[in-house]
Amino acid sequence: MDFMFYAVPSFMIMLALAGAAFLIRRVLRMRRAWTSGLTAEARCLRAYTTTSGGSGDSSVHTTLHHVYEFVARDGRTIRFEEAHGPGTVIEGDYVTVFYSEGQQVIATAHRPSPVRHGLALVAGLGFLGLIVAFSVAFMVTYNEMSAPFGGAFFGTDHGYEINEDTGETFPPDWIVTTETP
Repeated sequence: MDFMFYAVPSFMIMLALAGAAFLIRRVLRMRRAWTSGLTAEARCLRAYTTTSGGSGDSSVHTTLHHVYEFVARDGRTIRFEEAHGPGTVIEGDYVTVFYSEGQQVIATAHRPSPVRHGLALVAGLGFLGLIVAFSVAFMVTYNEMSAPFGGAFFGTDHGYEINEDTGETFPPDWIVTTETP
């Protein structure tokens, strides 16, 4: 039974840390594309939407995707897909993309906005930090609250003594012995 009260919060902590790593990696990739100084003119090959939700009472969320293609400085033709693009870009339009060179080209058609991405990163990491803090506080609280009952319910001896008169277990300082003359 104790396992569940430690395993579930530990799993939540692992998920929060994985989410934090994902957020940091995504922001660093975007920042690397923006700060590389490389730009190119890309053509929008396709624009489409995806929807999610809508079952029961949930709201529908629509995401606009664009597929872009451009020629990098080294002559390679790069094609990439990006979500949450502007609704004014349609198939056939030309846009400026920011990219970084390397084995894997990182490209984006989003305009540089490091302040907005920084604030979003801080908010996301703050939320995930609250999840970690709550999980740790839950485990510590559970550990402290279950310690007095450890000997009585789980069969471990935490220095409790058995009152010979009643058979109950108490911490050593709780037992009051009365002497009869």
